[in-house]
Amino acid sequence: MLLEVNHVSKEYRSGVIRTRTVHAVQDVCFEMKKGEIFGLIGGSGCGKTTITKMILGLLKPSEGSILFEGRDLTKLRKKEWKEVHRDIQVVFQHPQMTFNPRGTIRFACTEPASNYGLVKTRGERDRLAEELMEQVGLTRDQLKKYPHEISGGQAQRLSIIRALSLNPKLLICDEPTSMLDVSVQAQILSLLKSKHREQGLAMLFISHDLEVVQSFCSRVAVMNNGKIVESGAVKDVFSNPQHVYTKKLLRSYMHC
Repeated sequence: MLLEVNHVSKEYRSGVIRTRTVHAVQDVCFEMKKGEIFGLIGGSGCGKTTITKMILGLLKPSEGSILFEGRDLTKLRKKEWKEVHRDIQVVFQHPQMTFNPRGTIRFACTEPASNYGLVKTRGERDRLAEELMEQVGLTRDQLKKYPHEISGGQAQRLSIIRALSLNPKLLICDEPTSMLDVSVQAQILSLLKSKHREQGLAMLFISHDLEVVQSFCSRVAVMNNGKIVESGAVKDVFSNPQHVYTKKLLRSYMHC
C-alpha cells in the first residue's frame, strides 16, 4: 500500500480562553494503492485541505497515523521530511503563490530539481527548463518572464510539470482546476492523465468539481463536517449513493 490514513483526527482550541474544541477532522481512514487516482470530495470547510496539510507534515494530527510506504509520517523529524517531499509532491489551487515572485519562470521550473541536486550546472538547469516548457506546450521565450506575467492556466501547467520533474510517487492535487475555464481545465487534466500513464503516478485528487472527479478518479471518499461519510468505487458511489449527505451532494451536481 502506498498511503494509509488511519483514524486521523485534528482538533483545535478556540474561543477567548481557548476552552472550546473544534474538530477539523475526525477519525478519517482511507488508503491508496500505487498508481491509483483517488478522489476526495465534499463542501468547503469539510476538512479536505486539513488532511492534505497533515500528509505533507504541515500540520500534526491530534490522533492517528499516516503511513507512506509503511513509514509513519507523524513520527518523522524535521530533517527527514526533505526525503519524503521528493516522493510526495503537491499542486495547489493558486500556483502563482508557490512561485518566488522575484524569480523568473526559468528559476521556478528548475528550483525543485536544483534543491535535490538533480541539476547542478547552469547548462543542466537550462536544458531541464526547456524540456519542461516543451512538455506543457510553452515557449522558451516565456522562461524570461516572471510568474505574474503568465496566465493562470500556464502557471498551473508549470506547477504540475515542475512537481513531476522529481518523479514523485504521489501527487496531491488540491483543487488544481477550480479557478480555470473549461478549455484550460481540459488541458490540465490531459497533462495529469498522460503523466499518470507514463510514470505510474498515484494521485490524491481533492476537488468540489464532481464532474471532474467522476471522469478522472477510480475511487472516491466523501467528506462532511470533518468525517468521511462514504467511500468506494466512483461508479458505485455516483450511481448508488448510500449516505444522505452523498445523495444531497450528487443531487446538487445533477441539477447544475
